[in-house]
Amino acid sequence: QVQLLESGGGSVQAGGSLRLSCEVSGYPDSVNCMGWFRQAEGNGREGLAAINSRGGTSYGDSAKGRFVVSKDNDKNTLYLQMNSLKPEDTSTYYCAAVHTPYCAYYTSMHYWGKGTLVTISS
Repeated sequence: QVQLLESGGGSVQAGGSLRLSCEVSGYPDSVNCMGWFRQAEGNGREGLAAINSRGGTSYGDSAKGRFVVSKDNDKNTLYLQMNSLKPEDTSTYYCAAVHTPYCAYYTSMHYWGKGTLVTISS
């Protein structure tokens, strides 16, 4: 089993930045693909970014150029640096993980965190 715990959400003004963190516990070495998703109220889940065990990354259109996914293997922590935030980025952000031969921002994940709320004001 793998447990994921997100943190770092909050309220910022448009144009600001936030860094989300996701602590991985349990058996972190059992997953080789981790990603960030978001879901706003009334909307479907959207894949934002993913990173594989070698550090290769994949980004969805909403994240390209503004968000950066990274990980610290020593700390078993995944990050999402979000810059130039917009009101439409307001959402609950989820960390997710899976063991898969192919890792991309749209990959179906197996393990999920409970989410952290990000609110961007104009």
